[in-house]
Amino acid sequence: MSNYNNNPILAQEEMSQDEINLRKERRAKVLNYLQESGIQYNMKEHPPIPTIEMALEYWGDMDATHCKNLFFRNHKGNKHYLVIFECHKQLAIHDLEHKLKQGKLSFASEQRMEKWLGVSPGSVSLFGLINDTEKHVKLFLDQDLVEASKLSFHPNENSASVVISKDDAMKIIAQWGGEYELLNLNAIE
Repeated sequence: MSNYNNNPILAQEEMSQDEINLRKERRAKVLNYLQESGIQYNMKEHPPIPTIEMALEYWGDMDATHCKNLFFRNHKGNKHYLVIFECHKQLAIHDLEHKLKQGKLSFASEQRMEKWLGVSPGSVSLFGLINDTEKHVKLFLDQDLVEASKLSFHPNENSASVVISKDDAMKIIAQWGGEYELLNLNAIE
């Protein structure tokens, strides 16, 4: 695992020691989970990147399908949804509402991200499901991702990207054990 104290990019960001420690803990938890599960991975460090648009600059040489991960809540706030799809796809929430058939959706708050996925904004990823021990979150996965050989996600903090095989992503979903559904998101573009 990388040492944050020797990372000049993070030092330039002037993060508090608490923020650095939280990032270390989140990354370590994901990497330990991958190692304990026998999942092979490659990791690339980069500056903290909260958006796909910013990330594209750093992903150029990574051999993987890069994923966009959005976390929603329903109108009542009692159900939460992680939606994962290929990063270049653009989806309108209104169209997504019709496709998911879960009622009116809105982006989940930072507090809800922390509670259900153990992540902060800009760091939502498949790996957040390892923190969903109650299996509260419903996962919607773009079926096109099942055709990819490798997928990339942040390790629950956004200063690195981790590449795993699609089969290992499915293994993570199976180990999590929550409800998930494959979606044809091409039909709503």
